[in-house]
Amino acid sequence: MSASDEGNAAAAGYAPHPYVGGRTAALRALAAWRMRWPGAPRVVVLTGNPGSGRSRLVTGFLMMCDPGYRKQLPLDDLDPATVPPDLPPPAVPTPSGRTAAQVLWLIADHFGLSAVRSDDICPELATREEPVTIVVPDVDRAGPVRAADEPARLVREVLKPLAATETVQLLADVPRELAAELAEALPPGQVQIIDLDAPEWADPKGLVLHAVTALDPDAGAPELPFTTDPAVRRTLAEALARRADGSRLTVQLAVQSLLMQPEGFDPAAGSLLPGSVGEALDLHARRLGADPQTLRLLLAPLAFAEGEGLPVQLWGALANAVAGRDMSQDLADGMLLAAPFIQPVEQAEDADDEAAEDGAEGGRTLLRLQHPGIAEEIRSGLPDVRDAQTKIAMALLEAVPQQNWSKADPYIRDHLAAHTLDAGLLPQLLTDPGLFAHADPVTMRAAIEAVPLEQLGAPARTYLRTAPLLTRSQAPPGMRAAFLETAFVEDGLAPYAEALHTLGFALPWRTLWSVPLAGVRAVTTGSLPQEGEDGATAETAPGADGAGAGAGGEGPVPASGTAAPRPVAAFVVPEGTPGSRTVPGPDGDSSEAGGSALLLHDLLRPGYVDADPAQVRLPSEEAKAAAPYGFSRGADYLRVWARAGQEVVAALLSDTPLTGADLSPDGVLVVATERGVTARQILAAAPAVTPTVPAQRTGAAGSDASDGLEGDHS
Repeated sequence: MSASDEGNAAAAGYAPHPYVGGRTAALRALAAWRMRWPGAPRVVVLTGNPGSGRSRLVTGFLMMCDPGYRKQLPLDDLDPATVPPDLPPPAVPTPSGRTAAQVLWLIADHFGLSAVRSDDICPELATREEPVTIVVPDVDRAGPVRAADEPARLVREVLKPLAATETVQLLADVPRELAAELAEALPPGQVQIIDLDAPEWADPKGLVLHAVTALDPDAGAPELPFTTDPAVRRTLAEALARRADGSRLTVQLAVQSLLMQPEGFDPAAGSLLPGSVGEALDLHARRLGADPQTLRLLLAPLAFAEGEGLPVQLWGALANAVAGRDMSQDLADGMLLAAPFIQPVEQAEDADDEAAEDGAEGGRTLLRLQHPGIAEEIRSGLPDVRDAQTKIAMALLEAVPQQNWSKADPYIRDHLAAHTLDAGLLPQLLTDPGLFAHADPVTMRAAIEAVPLEQLGAPARTYLRTAPLLTRSQAPPGMRAAFLETAFVEDGLAPYAEALHTLGFALPWRTLWSVPLAGVRAVTTGSLPQEGEDGATAETAPGADGAGAGAGGEGPVPASGTAAPRPVAAFVVPEGTPGSRTVPGPDGDSSEAGGSALLLHDLLRPGYVDADPAQVRLPSEEAKAAAPYGFSRGADYLRVWARAGQEVVAALLSDTPLTGADLSPDGVLVVATERGVTARQILAAAPAVTPTVPAQRTGAAGSDASDGLEGDHS
């Protein structure tokens, strides 16, 4: 099949696809792929230059694969070879803004797979009796952080394994630089590359039709001398298509420019028609009597914008920063200048957003460029991209009121890391615990993971270790701060943990200490009698690592000489653990203890305690009943609730299974996991926001369960 099929289809009297407006050859190839026609490839890689119309083609094809859309399309008027059979719609995991792992888990969820690890997804698909059909559009838009190169990761970690799975029928829209890499992993005959800019797939007549439609008043164009006359309209459309050299984006921008500012345009002057996206920008500026460089500087902040777009109120400050001068007058006078290239987006206010919590109502307006191809053109025209990003990052930092992240624009909180990553400055930013708590964990994690591990400082490594828990829980900033507070204590970064208590968060707990101790099977809280009472003596003893200090690094803790009993936590550990004492059996025979021993730790501060475990006194039933809090636990989560109103005041999630937990009458929660033991003093006096607890996946302890649980679904 080739471009000659376009003419054959027209000669046969078939109507063009109402959305695609051509591309008969490509639609025939996709229909053959969908119906598994004999000789059709199992994998199709769709590629082309930015603005070649890949997304539009995939969207138009998916319309014919969807039962609802099929009823709205004039299928009987279309070339039958372009219409796929009426089958169940394919899975379409959209990668825009998502990580490779998130896309993979979208596929797992779509097909109801029981996989626990990401590595198990493709093998489980391979066991299917019937083939599965997957369409992955817009791979070039993958990832929450543009500079993290998520499209390449998506191809290597998701698309290549899917393409190698014999039961998977795959169609992927991939940038040209990655298309060959995806295709070369498959044997000949199983894969086909459709390059929309190659001669055999080109569609010059369809491009003319695209321009004719865009200029037609019946399709919404204004009535102008070159739009109302069909002959003039057709001549202009042919000239536009011819100059654009196959680029639908160039034609689209040229038409928008002409329709928005038609004064002074002569359809017979071919010099006013652009041959590229860059020429479309420059010609538009010159027709409006402006300097093309001014237009590019105005659009530069939008070319670097992350996420859904840049808040309109930040545009001016960032334009000033990139230009190195005051652009306010240029911006005020330049709305017509920039309008053909900009798309406004009305963003609804997130109910969990801190601005909403502060009483702000309604949404806000974001601005983004019409197409990623425009952003590429503007970035490529700057003398120093890294310098531009550095100026943007500094301007964003200056826009944070009193450097208080709770008052910062959500765009700054969530995307500053992405801008500093592109500027090469991210490691210097990753020392602020307030930013860690307020920033969206999905975007922050993606940015940090793009930095070589050896370049990250200790706080950033702690964040990276905790990020799966933050994304999995979908917790608001206050709960993220609580999880990070504990993580900093666990990693010996007590000043960072303490800083989180000074930033206005109503944290549900204060982490008292943490010890990295594997093999703890259970924990309980109790107390030792005062020194000398009943002959007992409580002295500091070396811990499992031979040191008396806990995670806080405060050194040995002297025994209490006061009359009050000393609160302690007792860990059930394997026999032979340094510092532990074997548990005697009922008759004093230690062999009956089943290989267990007890290790005592001070309850309120770091430090192991050398004392006879038999002297530990457990809280009475009366003390437990009078305690202000109770708790309940699952495999990897725990909730603390106030007995008075049965309201949850603290919720804890763990990235490893819980092996033990206890809550002392005075509200100290001791939790053991496969990695160690941590004590938290419950502080909450009001109901806490409970983070989401995902449905549990089963799997062996120590398996890579985080792939399925941690937030790749978020």
